[in-house]
Amino acid sequence: MTTYHRRAFLKHMTALSAAGFPLFATGATMKSTYNPAAKLDIKVSEVEFRKTERGRTLMARIYQPVGAGPFPTLLDLHGGAWNNKDRFANEPMDRAIAASGVLVVAIDMTLAPEAPYPAAVQDANYGVRWLKWKAAQWNGDTSAVGVLGSSTGGHIGELLAMRPRDARYNAIALLAGAPNVDASVAYVATRSPISDPYARFQQAEKMKREQMMQNTHNWFKPWETIYEANPQQILERREKVSLPPLLIMQGSLDDNVLPAQQEKFAATYRAAGADVQLEIFEDCEHEWVAKPGPQTDRAHEMVKAFIARNLTSLRRAA
Repeated sequence: MTTYHRRAFLKHMTALSAAGFPLFATGATMKSTYNPAAKLDIKVSEVEFRKTERGRTLMARIYQPVGAGPFPTLLDLHGGAWNNKDRFANEPMDRAIAASGVLVVAIDMTLAPEAPYPAAVQDANYGVRWLKWKAAQWNGDTSAVGVLGSSTGGHIGELLAMRPRDARYNAIALLAGAPNVDASVAYVATRSPISDPYARFQQAEKMKREQMMQNTHNWFKPWETIYEANPQQILERREKVSLPPLLIMQGSLDDNVLPAQQEKFAATYRAAGADVQLEIFEDCEHEWVAKPGPQTDRAHEMVKAFIARNLTSLRRAA
C-alpha cells in the first residue's frame, strides 16, 4: 500500500469510527496472521445457507484451510448477469485463495427470474452477518470479513459494501440467538464488476446482445432502480456511504464492461477519499479467470496480496 493510500484508508476508517459506525463485529479483535505465500490443504463442505421466499434452498460452499487458524474470512459472490450461475462459479479462485490460509465461503444468491433487485443484495448482506455469526465453527476469524465478487457479484459486493446498514438490504433477519452484528466489510476484491450497470446496458444495446439486455431488465424492476442501485451514480450523487478498500481487476479486451467504465469508477471512488486499486489485465476478456494461465495465476496472487495488505493495515490501525 502506498503512503497516500494508507493515509486515505486510515483517514476513512477513523471517520467511520468517529461517526459511530463499528468497524468490526462487537467485541472482536484481530486474530489472524495471514501469509499469502502459504500452501495449505483445504477441506470442502456444504451447508444450507437459507431458503428464498419461494422455498428454494440456497447453499453455502465452504473452503476451509487445514491448520491451526483462525483464518481470515472471505465471502464469495458469484456472477451470472443477475440471472444465472451459483456458488460453483468461482471455484478455481476460491480454492486458490483458501489454500493460502483464508476461509472462503461461496453462497448461492436469489436469481432474477425468481426475484429482482434487491433480493440478491439482501442475500449478500445476510451472508456477511451470517458469517460473522457462524464462521468460527469453520476456524474463521470474523473480526474483518472481506468480500470477493465477480462481474454482477462485484456489483452486488459494491452495493453491499457501500450501504451495509441500508434497511432494505438488511431485511432478512438472523435467527433468534444470533449476535447483534452488522454487514460492514473490511475490503472488497472484484473481477470485472458491473460498477455502472446502466453503462453496461448501453454497451449491450450497442453490441445487440439481446439476452444481456433482457437479463438486465429482469433484475432491475422497476427499471428506475438501475439508477438507484448504480455504484457509479451513487458516488456522483454524493450519497453518504461506506467506502472500504476496493480492488478492481479488469480485462483490457472486455467488450462487456469496458475498461474506460472501470477507470471512471476507480477515479470517482478515489476522489471520494477511498483506497482503490485498479489493475488492467492485458489481452484478457470478461471471464479470463475461468481459464488456467499466467493471467489467471496473476489474478489469484493479486487477490491474496490485497487481502494481506488490508489485514496488515487493519491490525496497525487497531
